[in-house]
Order: sequence, then structure tokens, then C-alpha cells
Amino acid sequence: MAAAKAAVTANGGTVFASYDAIGVLVAHSTAAGFATALRGATGIQQVGATRTSDVPADAYSPALPANPAQAATTLTESNRWDMTQIKADQAWAVTTGSPGVKVGVLDTGVDDQHQDLAPNFDAADSVSCAYGKADTRTGAWRDVDTHGTHVAGTIAAARNGKGVIGVAPGVKIASVRIAEPSSTLFYAENTVCGFVWAGDHGFKVTNNSYYTDPWQFNCPNDLDQAAIIEGVKRAQEYAEGKGSLQVAAAGNSNYDLADKTTDSESPNDSTPVTRTISNACLDIPTELPGVVTVAATGSGSGKASYSNFGRGVIDVAAPGGDGATGVYSTLPGGKYGTKSGTSMASPHVTGVAALIASGNPALTPADIRARLAAQANDLACPASDSRCTGTAANNAFFGEGQVDALKAVGTTPPAGKYFENLTDVAITDNTTVESPITVTGVSGNAPATLKAGVDIKHTYRGDLVVSLVAPDGTVYLLEDFPNGDSADNVAKTYTVNAAASAANGTWKLRVKDGAAGDTGTIDAWNLTF
Repeated sequence: MAAAKAAVTANGGTVFASYDAIGVLVAHSTAAGFATALRGATGIQQVGATRTSDVPADAYSPALPANPAQAATTLTESNRWDMTQIKADQAWAVTTGSPGVKVGVLDTGVDDQHQDLAPNFDAADSVSCAYGKADTRTGAWRDVDTHGTHVAGTIAAARNGKGVIGVAPGVKIASVRIAEPSSTLFYAENTVCGFVWAGDHGFKVTNNSYYTDPWQFNCPNDLDQAAIIEGVKRAQEYAEGKGSLQVAAAGNSNYDLADKTTDSESPNDSTPVTRTISNACLDIPTELPGVVTVAATGSGSGKASYSNFGRGVIDVAAPGGDGATGVYSTLPGGKYGTKSGTSMASPHVTGVAALIASGNPALTPADIRARLAAQANDLACPASDSRCTGTAANNAFFGEGQVDALKAVGTTPPAGKYFENLTDVAITDNTTVESPITVTGVSGNAPATLKAGVDIKHTYRGDLVVSLVAPDGTVYLLEDFPNGDSADNVAKTYTVNAAASAANGTWKLRVKDGAAGDTGTIDAWNLTF
């Protein structure tokens, strides 16, 4: 690094920040030909401009963000559609997460004074990385917009009886502000600073609801963008090597990330132009190796209209809101409000990852990434949209499926002999399907209070008749849904008087679909004797 720093100075530049552990320098210069000269210098691999506009004067003496006055709230915590959709509300009955798990919110900043965030806020590990240099002054991490505070609430708003509850309300959150004031853009040097900070400060997970400005896609055949890719990639690998998993939003352009052709939104810090691109061009950090790429679902688990997609690119999906139904979370100044986007989906996944890490502190980022995928609930492609390719288990819209907070915490079986089947069974139109559970070690007959827990994903449940079939063939009707019941999904525990049937043997959950137009899956079911 000494040779590289000397070359910067010798060619009319100054070293603004240095990340020696990954071999990355942030340099400023007004000298003509600065980049060209450095590309020929000894000890320098790549050089690239990260902006197409000037570095703001604020970079050299940054103003602290405002510390907004806090409004009291009369809002009380209640179930929200996004939390019930990923079973976070059920997961809280098992655990709310560990305060030993730190989650980094790399964003526009976080209002640490907010009544729902203050209990879980970690000021000691919070920072501003705006302009690419760590600013550790008190409050430098605060929000220069509203975005980061909203994201933070979805991850870890406290379970304190007021406002909202985050997916993992027992973990700690730290703010790493990487957005710059006024522009609220996220430049590459800021992201590099943020990832290195995450690695050095023990963040188990980071949330990244942005793309690296000013390029929506960075192309390796462009010298400037190739350097951006390399620098951010090194920083991400450094953070992961230190035990930090990065979770990132897929983007909101309804764009197929597996079939890139054009980019008409870049550069966004000057004048965008339309350019031809290919799949070699990357949306970073979300398309970097090791990063969990998150698509958005609306209420009801369909693809959000705006969500980017791509076979082999999307890892998992989570609620991001769509149309009139947004994600409700914290806003600066003690306030609350709704937003929609893959920016809102990503923190749901980050929260689930934090729950996984809470129960299993020794897990590596690769381990957590694998569990997120394995525990996700399959979402099939809509029959009406040919852009969605793949299977229900893994496809272009939802990847491995929608994350499941309850599976992440490992459901604690209730008292009594407990048996479950987690294998998905497809429910197609006008068919009857069954899912078996073999019961052993229970003497005599089943109880008069046999509990059958059912988790069925199905649009328009009025099509369904759900029954429990005993080993002797006796059929116990659980529910015949009214034909006009247009709600989605069945997530219930039924009490069955099955005292006339022997307990041991193979029990079956039988689901009859009596109409056309809506399909689904038996996602899981269980019996408690």
C-alpha cells in the first residue's frame, strides 16, 4: 500500500481514506489525467472514478445530521400482515433473538432516539461512512432521510407494547450511514467503508437496501466500473471472512437480472444515458458472491409488481408491500409510516437471519445463508407470467421461497407426544391430496383433545375441505371452508375428538380442492397427543 499511496501523491492526488486490509484507497484529485497516470503506476491494480459529479465540500468537514424532536405515540403493538406472513408473530413465542447478535443497518442512517429503536440501539458500533471515511462522532450515524429508520424498525423494533415489533426484537442494531446528505446516494467508497466496519465490529448480519450509485449496473469492461466492482467485492469478502453475512435488496425496476440488455437509469448523479449491457454487468452489492439477494412479495405472497427477479439470481423472497398495502415501520422523530420496495423486503430476511444466528452463535455466514434457503416456504410461479421460470422449489420470482421466522427459531413442540411432516405436497385444481404422519410409541387410543396443526398455502381457501384421516380409516372433518371465503392460506390448530381411533399408525391430512383457478401447497402439519 505504501507504493500506491506514494503514486497518488506523486500524480497530484491526496489519500482521503485507506483500507489497507483489503488493498483499497480512496483518493481525490483535480489533476487532468490522474486516473490514467495511476493505472500505469507500480503497485496499483485498478483505478476508477466512483462518481460522475464532484465530491461535495461537505466531505471535508461533514455536518452532523439533525437529531429530530421525538413525538410520543399512542399506537399499541398489533399483528401486521408482513409479520404474520413470515410467521414472525409465532416465532416471538419461542424467542425474540439474542442481544449478543449485532445487526448493521447500512443505509441513510437511523434515528437512535426513536422510542421503538432506542432500547436495541448500539451507539458504540454506529458510524457514518459517508464519503468513504469513518466518522465516529456521536450522531454522525443519524438519518439524513427516512429510509434507514424504517428498515431498522422492520429488523428490530423493540417488543415494548408501543408502535411496532421487528422480526428480531431482541437483537441489537447499529447504524452505518453510507448515504450522503442532500443526494442520499450510496457511492462505492461508502459501501467499502461500511463493509469493512461491519467486519471489524462483529456484525453478524448487515442489511443493504440500496444499489451502489451512480451505476445501476457496473460493467467489468468499463475501467471505472471494474474498479468499483473489485473494491466493493473485496470489502464484502472481508466482512464475510470476519463472520458477517450480507443481505441485500434485489431492486425495484421489475427487471430480469438474469437477462440484462439495457440500462437507462445511470449515472444517477449527473445525466443518465441508455446503454447496452450484458449479464456480466452487476447490480452491487446484491449480485456479489455470498450476498443474499432478496425479492419482494406483496400481501398474499405474490410477486410485488416492482420487484426485480431472475433465475439463479434471487435467493429468497420476503414481504415488501405493493399498491395500497405497504410495510408499516418506524420513521424519524418517533413517527411511523408505510413504505414499499425490495428495500422493505430485505430487512425481513435480515431479521430472520438474526434469529437464526441468535439460536446458533457458531454458525458461519454460509451456514446462515443455507438455512435461510432450506427453511423458506416454496412459492410457485404464477401460471399467467411466463417470465417466472423454474420450479416451486426454486424459481426466478422467489428463489428458494419466502423466509419463515418460525422455522428459523425451531418451533418448540407443545407438551405431549409430538409428530410433524414438513414435506411440501402440491394441491392442484379439483384434486384430493394427502400428507402422512406415522405415529409410534403412544399407547391406546388417541385423546379426545388431539391437536392437529395445519399450515396450508393456498389462494382462495373457499375451494378447500380439510380432514384428518385416522389409521383405521376414520375421517375427522377439520373444516369445510365456505365457497365464498376468498382469504388466502390456512394456519390453524384444530382440536379433534379422536378417542375412537387407535393412536399408533399412519395418520393423514387430507385436502380436497373443489374448484379451478387457485392452487397451493400443504406446507407443514403436526399432531400432538
